[in-house]
Amino acid sequence: MVEKMQPPGDFDALRGAILERKGELPKRLTQVAAYALDHPDEIAFGTAASIAESADVQPSTLVRFAQHFGFEGFSGLQLLFRARLRERTSSYEDRLRTLEQNGAALAESTTIFNGFAAAAHRSVDALTAAVDPDAFERSVTLLANAETIYLIAKRRSYPISSYMAYAFGKLKVRYQLVGTAAGIDDDMLAMATPRDAAFAISFSPYASESATQARAMAARGIPVVSLTDSAFSPLAECSREWFEVVEADHAGFRSLSASMAFAMALTVSIAEKRRRR
Repeated sequence: MVEKMQPPGDFDALRGAILERKGELPKRLTQVAAYALDHPDEIAFGTAASIAESADVQPSTLVRFAQHFGFEGFSGLQLLFRARLRERTSSYEDRLRTLEQNGAALAESTTIFNGFAAAAHRSVDALTAAVDPDAFERSVTLLANAETIYLIAKRRSYPISSYMAYAFGKLKVRYQLVGTAAGIDDDMLAMATPRDAAFAISFSPYASESATQARAMAARGIPVVSLTDSAFSPLAECSREWFEVVEADHAGFRSLSASMAFAMALTVSIAEKRRRR
């Protein structure tokens, strides 16, 4: 008789179990896993029907997912996500609620401004806990040792790589910004060698071109470090080191507050390590 798996005791334990077993999960359970890690607040507050619709699965799949990780049913899994929210409560959450309650007394533009400012605070506040210091140091060392750092990003991620390029230029670090108006990205990337490295950025919905370019670099032995927003991101699969930074949103719009802070810390750390070397 197969011994039943003990359910994880908290959200971090569940996340670890999902990442450890994601390669063996059936397709539909993988969809639920990706949705759960990317939208934990929705799992905490939604109904089985609404969550299933958003994750594009049947409600019964949510039950199978919960049971796969040792829970009796979906409600047991949902309690774990609600506990995560209680533990995460911070002054920024309180501030956002206050802003929403007082919103009717403010001008619409002021309410929007306050909402985005509060979301930015929440994103940056969560950044320290999201980044493993050892992984960050390994990434700085890897990129500082590269002859040329190739910056790969598209769409919403492009402002991050663009500002990194500006900073690298000021700091005298050799780089190549991928994303030319002439459309010669592939020719540019073909010049990279294993003595170089790449930093790739992509957030959901992921830019397929960025993922393809990062995979191609990794396949040629060029180390890739990436910034993304999910363990199920295509960048995570081909990166030597990868970081998951999830931006809080306001009215469905996500800023780049935490991502930009991470990128600039990485940029300056690389320059400082090269200077000391």
